[in-house]
Formats: sequence, structure tokens, C-alpha cells
Amino acid sequence: MTDHLLDVEDITLRFGGVTAINGVSFHVNDGELFSIIGPNGAGKTSIFNTISQVYRPQEGDIKWRGTSIMGTRPDKVAEQGIARTFQNIELFANMTVVDNLLTGRHVRMKNSWLAGSLWFGQAKKEELENREKVEDIIDFLEIEQYRKSPVALLPYGIQKRVELGRALAMDPELLLLDEPVAGMNLEETEDMAR
Repeated sequence: MTDHLLDVEDITLRFGGVTAINGVSFHVNDGELFSIIGPNGAGKTSIFNTISQVYRPQEGDIKWRGTSIMGTRPDKVAEQGIARTFQNIELFANMTVVDNLLTGRHVRMKNSWLAGSLWFGQAKKEELENREKVEDIIDFLEIEQYRKSPVALLPYGIQKRVELGRALAMDPELLLLDEPVAGMNLEETEDMAR
């Protein structure tokens, strides 16, 4: 068993005749900040997509805490503790900030949709705990004034914060940030860095 949180071992990803990733290997340790840096088109997003199993590499292996996650559904990868943001914003435009962040909590919810819809007992307690967690994230990201706003009406920089908030709501062990400040102006970038 490895001490690494994540092992990416010699992965290669092809789309037809185009090789997006060619023999990439690295590992990430628990508590480590790790960056993948390269020019546009270098395959950074494709690496994130293979880690989260949106794409399946033709060669190599990806291990989470020493166990291969190859062939695992993306939602099951998320349940194991890997969360991500996207280079292009992937939010529910007509839902509020609170509701978008609550979608990130789904991987931690234990009650069935039926119990949740009846709103009693353990399901009610779980819902209240999840809402409290979301409110803490909203406060942390300093987006309190937007909590009940549909995200489609928010400025781009705030939408990027909401996307980060949704990933944080998953309580991940590994957080993949795919160009978290792409498209932001200087002020928005500085706000995100704080």
C-alpha cells in the first residue's frame, strides 16, 4: 500500500489520432499542494478528466490511496473524496447559490430521496447539517449577499467562487482546481486568491 493520496502512472489518452496525454506520471501526497503547469492545449484539463474518470486513458493507471480507480464512474470517484472545478463554469444556472452548493453535498448524504422529501427525523437533521455546512462555505467565500440569487444573474467572478464552493461542499480529500481564475479580471483574481 502506498503512502500517496493519488498516483498517476504512465497514462496516455488519445482521441482518434490525436494524443492528448502521453505517458504522464506523478503522485500527490496527503496535505501537498501540487500544480500542473503548461501552455494551452498541453493536456492539463485532460489529466483532470482522467483523474475524475470523465475520460478513460488507453494506457496507464490511476490509483487513489493505493487502489486503482480505472473504470470507476465519476460519481463514485467523487464519493471517494476527489472533487473538482471546471475550466468552463459548470453550474445550474437557474438554481440559487445555496442550491448549487447543496448539490455538492449529495455525495455526503445518507438518507434516501423519499426520507428527505418527508422532512422528519434523521433526514431533517441531515438536511439542516448540510445547510449549515453550505452557509459556512458561503461565509468563507464572502458571497453572503448572493446566497438566494440564481447563478445565471451573477458576475462571472462570483460564479467561479460558487463553483469552488460546490467543490468544497463535497468535503474532498483532493481538490482539483482547473484554471480557477481563467477569464477573471485582476480584481476578481485577487479576490479569489484571498
